Amino acid sequence: MSIELDVDLAVIGFGKGGKTLAATLAKQGRRVVLIEQSAAMYGGTCINIGCVPTKSMVYRAEMLTGVEPHRSEYAGAVATTAGITAELRAINYAMLDDLDAATVLTGSARFLDPHRLVVQLSDGSAVTVAAHWIVIGTGSRPVLPDIPGLADGPHVYTSTDLLALRQLPERLVVLGGGYVGLEFAGMYAAYGSAVTVLERGEQLLAREDPDIAECTAEILAAGGVSVVTGAEVSSVSEDAVEYQDADGAHRVAADAVLVALGREPVTDGLDLDAAGVVTTEHGAVAVDEHLRTSRPHIFAVGDVNGGPQFTYISLDDYRIVLSQLTGDGSRSTATRSAVPYALFTTPPLARVGLTATAAAAAGKRIKVASLRVKDMATMPRARIVSQTAGMMKVVVDADTDRILGAALLCHDSHEIINTVALAIRHGITATELRDSIYTHPSMTEGFNQLLGSL
Repeated sequence: MSIELDVDLAVIGFGKGGKTLAATLAKQGRRVVLIEQSAAMYGGTCINIGCVPTKSMVYRAEMLTGVEPHRSEYAGAVATTAGITAELRAINYAMLDDLDAATVLTGSARFLDPHRLVVQLSDGSAVTVAAHWIVIGTGSRPVLPDIPGLADGPHVYTSTDLLALRQLPERLVVLGGGYVGLEFAGMYAAYGSAVTVLERGEQLLAREDPDIAECTAEILAAGGVSVVTGAEVSSVSEDAVEYQDADGAHRVAADAVLVALGREPVTDGLDLDAAGVVTTEHGAVAVDEHLRTSRPHIFAVGDVNGGPQFTYISLDDYRIVLSQLTGDGSRSTATRSAVPYALFTTPPLARVGLTATAAAAAGKRIKVASLRVKDMATMPRARIVSQTAGMMKVVVDADTDRILGAALLCHDSHEIINTVALAIRHGITATELRDSIYTHPSMTEGFNQLLGSL
């Protein structure tokens, strides 16, 4: 027998934006239903198969010494990480389940019409949910291109699959030299895998300035990662990957192949047509600057709307939708600026704003401060923690002294980039950042010398 629920808000997906919105409205006494397809995904991608487990594995890899394979340490890190995600998953579930006005349904949702969903539960029963507002937050998944042997290869993994692999692969081939691919490459090399990265483009990290990409490649090479650029993968077999580059055809042995070639929005099975919800040519749910879909009462948050794929963007999506539902409606994606991001290699790379290449292409007169960390004598913190690899780079408007962007490839860059982002948002000049007083010894004080070099 089908159950029917009549609620104020229905959220599809337990990601950051959706769960935070659901909890906020439920605490206000609004009737809320949150629908999650899998009990293994309570809390969303970040805590279960994304940021948290990956960074846990990176952190534990950084504790290791020696070049021999650390098989037992790797297995232990996988087990510890699984415990962390299980604990966070339970906390996230309770965050909603403990609220009287909230109901969590575990099952697959699809639209019946613009205001009704049917949820197929794991026990075979169904629940019909009628909602005044609906939020789609179904996230994204790795793209699997049409390469022979890739779809059915026994040792082909996405980042999700590889995080759960308890036996350290002896030889790992990573397809893709972007953020996910390089994070995993550095991490698995630290555990002792022989890692090869195959990148189709002519440089790693296509969105970065060439000097930043080159310095990142140097750090990976020093950690034992072999990088091949200009590589066109032709096939994947049970124990190897074949590719072509400017020198001809090659074959690299592999016990595991990680596919890190981008992600795509997850919308299949939702029956969006039944609700009149339009998607973009790339398959994302089309939204306006207030995250409303083609149906004004239906919103889309997080990766599924085609925006930047960061959990903190999903959190900001929550703020935008909340502003529409219970606030003054002033918040929008148009008010976002200087969104930072980080790649957790060792040391990490963090960037915000414009690259020097992009700023010059935009016709701006720029000054660039760029120093290798090892050459920065006034920043001893890097030597204290034995991380003198990398570089710091800031792009400044030559006419206004305003900071246009920064790329920080150094210890704690994921923290100090937030200082630069705040400076950009509030118009703090390079001179002000240069002459500020910072704690010592810290990485932030590097701005004294770095910006002093302009």
